[in-house]
Amino acid sequence: MKPNPLRFGYGTNGFTHHRLSDVLAILADLGYDGVALTLDHNHLDPYADDLSRRVTALARALDRHHLTVTVETGAPYFLDPWHKHRPTLMSDGSGLRVDLLRRALRIAADLGSPTVHLCSGPAPDGLPEPDVWKRLATGVETVLETAERYGVALAFEPEPYMFVDSVERCLRLAELVGGHELFGVTLDIGHAHCVEERPLLDCVRLAAPLLRNVQIEDMRRGVHQHLELGTGEIDFPPVLAELGALGHRGLVSVEIQGGALDAPEVARRSIEFLRTAS
Repeated sequence: MKPNPLRFGYGTNGFTHHRLSDVLAILADLGYDGVALTLDHNHLDPYADDLSRRVTALARALDRHHLTVTVETGAPYFLDPWHKHRPTLMSDGSGLRVDLLRRALRIAADLGSPTVHLCSGPAPDGLPEPDVWKRLATGVETVLETAERYGVALAFEPEPYMFVDSVERCLRLAELVGGHELFGVTLDIGHAHCVEERPLLDCVRLAAPLLRNVQIEDMRRGVHQHLELGTGEIDFPPVLAELGALGHRGLVSVEIQGGALDAPEVARRSIEFLRTAS
C-alpha cells in the first residue's frame, strides 16, 4: 500500500500584515492545499457585526482558490489584551472561552472545516491539579455538545508550558471526556520536539489514533520558538514519511508566526522544503 499523500497548508497567523483575500491568493499561487485560519481581530473576527457576510464571502473565496480550511482559536490575546490565552476552559470566567469555541464551530461548519483547533492555556494559580482536570474536561464536554450539533470535531493541541503540554496528557483528556468521537488531537511537530520526553516519531505514533491536524515548523529542544523549516534541529523526512504511512488525511500546516514581515517568501521556502522532504 502506498503512503497517503500529505496535504500542506499554511497558517494565517504567519500573514498578519496581509488581507485575508490576499493570503488565500498567495497560498493558492504557491500550490498549498489549504489554510489554517486563526480567528482573530485581523482576518476573521467571530464577533464582527457582519460575520455572516464575511463567512459567506470567505467560503466562496476558498472554493475559487481550491483551498481546504481548518479553523483555529489560538490567537493569544483575542479575549484578554493583557494575558495570553485567557480566559481558559479552566478559568472562573470560562464562559467567554466556551462562547468563542461555539462560534468557531459554527464558522467551521459554514466553511466546510472538519475541525476546530483549541489548546488548554495555563492552569489557574493555586488550583489543585485534579480540580484543573475536572474543570477542563467539563468545559470540553460543554463544547462537544455544540460540536455534535454541527458535526465538527475538536482538535486539541498539546502546547509547551500550558497545562496540557504533551500527547500523553491530551490522551488523558480524551479519556476524561469519555473517548468522544469528535475529540481529536492537533499535533505540532515543533512543540513535540521542544518538550516531549519520548522521541518525535513515537509522539506521532502515539497521537495517530486521534490525529486530526498537524502543525509543522522547526524548533530547538527546550526553546519554544517557531523557526523556518530546515533551520532548527528536526529531521523532517522521517516525520513526513511516518504521517503518510499512518494515512493522515488532515492538513499539515506550516506555523511560523514570526515570519509575517516576509510572509510570501517564508511560505514559498516552506512549501519547497516540504515537497523536497516528502
